Amino acid sequence: IILNKELWVRSGHWDHYRENMYFTEIDGKEYAVKPMNCPGGMLVYKSSLHSYRELPIRMAEIGLVHRHELSGVLHGLMRVRAFNQDDAHIYMTPDQIKDEIKGVITLADKIYSVFGFDYHIELSTKPENAMGSDEVWERATTALREALEELGKEYRINEGDGAFYGPKIDFHLKDSIGRTWQCGTIQLDFMMPERFDLTYINEKGEKVRPVMLHRTIYGSIERFMGILIEHYAGVFPVWLAPEQIRILSVTTRNNEYAQKIFFMLSEEGFRVNAKLENEKIGAKIRDAELARVPYMIIIGDREEEKSLISVRKKGEGDLGAFRLEEFIERVKKEIKEYK
Repeated sequence: IILNKELWVRSGHWDHYRENMYFTEIDGKEYAVKPMNCPGGMLVYKSSLHSYRELPIRMAEIGLVHRHELSGVLHGLMRVRAFNQDDAHIYMTPDQIKDEIKGVITLADKIYSVFGFDYHIELSTKPENAMGSDEVWERATTALREALEELGKEYRINEGDGAFYGPKIDFHLKDSIGRTWQCGTIQLDFMMPERFDLTYINEKGEKVRPVMLHRTIYGSIERFMGILIEHYAGVFPVWLAPEQIRILSVTTRNNEYAQKIFFMLSEEGFRVNAKLENEKIGAKIRDAELARVPYMIIIGDREEEKSLISVRKKGEGDLGAFRLEEFIERVKKEIKEYK
């Protein structure tokens, strides 16, 4: 969480990102609360020797970061001062650059498709406060551009909005009401390995520099959760819903059978709850509707006598009677297909 000033000076954040950082002093020495995970990741890489045979090395973490955002731009889960990033840092040889970029783009596309998001891609180029030469920046930007074009991805150029240490690909997700949110990013970095003196042993036995790729898919986990909640308006598909199934007994005399169904569904791995209180079934159904539970199972005398369950689905209403095995197969299929 807290790393000393020397590390942030070496990474360039002290000169290029200080206005967004928090600071403290311990025993007369200056420290900063980390706004990014990458310097720590480089210390992990540097802690041991590496051979070209190991590369690419892909290191991932869920890292807590703090950034001093102005109070006027804070906005619910969408813009916060402390958040968790699904960060990964990939260390690679120069000839692995394009394949690694393509792999991350493909991963991002797969994940966003599962959640049902449309997105557009921006290629952000060298900013005014950049580190490094124009030659290095052009080399990195060309690699990102060629990876996008070889995958047939459309993209926009966002001039001057790259990170201070390298150009980047940004993924902007479109929610259900048309707003866009920047989430995933891929940043190609020749600068940090130089500043931290990262090396690997090549096939000739020489110490050489790796190239580094920074990537997140969700970006801020908190922001992504906020986007999901608003995108689905709280009506999550069954595979994503925190409560997938709610069992409702018509009367308390049906509770024993309802509990049997509850335990059988729980053993199948479903996120299931049971409401067995002595209340009117109409009130129980309304509560489940308000809670946006995808499936309700109604257990009354008729269901118990025939060893069946009555099923209601959010947005579709009464689906009729099912054998429990049929219902389990149906829901498992929906979950497997991310419906």
